[in-house]
Amino acid sequence: MRRVIAAGVALAACAVLFGAAPASAAEPLQLTVSLDGRDINGNTVTIDPAKSAELSVTAINNSDSVVRVRSVRVSGVALALTFFSYDTTMPFDVPAKSRVTRTLVLDFTDLGGQAIGLLPTTVDIVGAQREDLGSVSTVSDVRGSLWSVYGVFGLAMLVITAFLWATALLALARHRLAPNRWRRALRFLPAGIGTGLVAVITLSVLKLVPPEPAIEIPVVIGTAAIGLILGYLTPHPIPPLPPSSTPDDPTVDLRTRRLENTTEGFA
Repeated sequence: MRRVIAAGVALAACAVLFGAAPASAAEPLQLTVSLDGRDINGNTVTIDPAKSAELSVTAINNSDSVVRVRSVRVSGVALALTFFSYDTTMPFDVPAKSRVTRTLVLDFTDLGGQAIGLLPTTVDIVGAQREDLGSVSTVSDVRGSLWSVYGVFGLAMLVITAFLWATALLALARHRLAPNRWRRALRFLPAGIGTGLVAVITLSVLKLVPPEPAIEIPVVIGTAAIGLILGYLTPHPIPPLPPSSTPDDPTVDLRTRRLENTTEGFA
């Protein structure tokens, strides 16, 4: 069971470290996006699930050909996992060397059960072949519930990390860790990784720092290194005592002698 949980934490860490999308080719459209009249580029926007929001998208086509747009997508990603996504089909063409503005109303009612806190958010223009034609990134302050998908994910990571630390420390207290230092270090590695993931999610839910790759990767790598160092520096386990040669039963190996009565004659 411990190995399964440790593998799950390690996979989540791999998603954080290697899950960022590779750099794509130059996008054919430049976008300017505003939410309720406020430009989202470089700003933190507030999303209240109890209210709808007006999203205005201006697509600028600097190429010599028409670009056909199929839909607009708004998505929030943390730890390389998508926690909410809204796709609105809105076909329109952007002629060459021109710009087109479209406005749509987004209903975020379901968002309260999907996310909470600061989340990196992207607005994408999607083409007819579902290719990305342009995008703008921002940070959303989602006023959702702690029992949302993102909040429950953070609580689950907290429980798993506490379990990993408890099992590692209990093995240390019972002198059951491996004699090899590097094996002891690897025993503490999943707990260190889990601590980093919990720290990233907690900072996000408390609306202190968004879980962006520039924050996620150093935090997770740092806590993983701390876990390795702690495991490496743990004391060598006390070897088990050799079996005692003294029998436990005091009645074993007792020697008995038969006492014989002798009679002596008297002269």
